[in-house]
This record gives sequence, C-alpha cells and structure tokens, in this order.
Amino acid sequence: MPPVTGDATRERIIDAAEACFGRFGVAKTTVEDIAAAAKLSRATVYRSVTGGRDELILAVVVRDLRRFLDRLAERLRRERSVSEAIVEGTLDAVTFVREEPAIAHFLVPEAAGHMQAAVAGAAEHVLALCCEYVRPHFEQAQRQRTLRADIEVEGTVEFLFRIITSLIVMDRDRDDDGLRRFLRTYVVPVIAAPTSGRTASA
Repeated sequence: MPPVTGDATRERIIDAAEACFGRFGVAKTTVEDIAAAAKLSRATVYRSVTGGRDELILAVVVRDLRRFLDRLAERLRRERSVSEAIVEGTLDAVTFVREEPAIAHFLVPEAAGHMQAAVAGAAEHVLALCCEYVRPHFEQAQRQRTLRADIEVEGTVEFLFRIITSLIVMDRDRDDDGLRRFLRTYVVPVIAAPTSGRTASA
C-alpha cells in the first residue's frame, strides 16, 4: 500500500471531523473522537492540523462553503433576472445548510461559543471566498444596471449571510413559496435596482 501523503492525511482528518460534528455536535466532539474516526493517532492529527479542533471546524466550514458556492455560481450563470438570482440563491443556501448536518450543528446555541472561537479570526477569509465567487456576477449586474449602483459586494454578501442565518435559526415554518414571497418583498428591493425589483414582484 503506498504511503499516505500529507494532503491525503489532512483530507482524511477533515472527513472524520465532519462525520463527528454531524454525529455528536461541535461542542461534544473531541480530537480523540476525530482521531478514532480517521483511524489515526492523536499525535498524527495534531501534526497534520496544528491549529487543533478550531482549525478543523473552520476547514469543514470552508470545504462545505466551497461546495455550495460552486453550485451558487452555476445558478447565477443560469438566472436571467437578478431578483430571481437573489431569491433562488438564498433559498438554495437555506436548504443547503439545513441538509448539511455539520453546518447545521454550527448554528445551534450549544455550538455558538466553539464556532465563534474557530471562525472569528478567519471571518475575513470566509467573506473574501464568498466575494471571489460572487464578484463577477455582481459587477456584470451593476454594469447592466440591474443591481443598485451604490452598494458593494462585501457589504451585500454580509447582508445576505445575515439574512440566511436568521432564516435558518428563526424557522417560521414557511414553505418555499412563502419564503420566496418574503424575499421578494423585503430583501430584493434592498439589493436590486428599482426597475428590477418592481419587475420581480409583479
């Protein structure tokens, strides 16, 4: 059997961490749990992931975030309307997080302290990653005057993140059509150019 490379070992550990976070929750998962799930020693885990559990939490978040952003970029390429891209992209994000146990566990109260410690120092990295994916579509929409000219991508991404998080944490049992109506009424007008917003709600 060929030796496992450093990158392969790290991926194996991240896979194990994601499985453990989904099974036990973030707060209750230990490095020992992750090492056992990866079938590696705790020393090997610490050598491969020098930041320990906090680094693993962030690694899981970023990997899942990239997976979602790949899907989002494809949707943005397909959508003809900026308003519908906002609505359907937000709906996709809410669905994605709800269906990803590892991500969903980060939003429950018992994990809040751990998530804050892990991600607070890397918030700019996460925001930059999202902006990297969204920026080309954002700039094109502003050139076409379908997006407000006085807003910037960083602030818009942060705003949508806050909306998505609140929709997940404060689940009001809306169905998809109800959520679409909510987004078209209250979120689209904040981002889309006025003519685009009126067209979308018509």
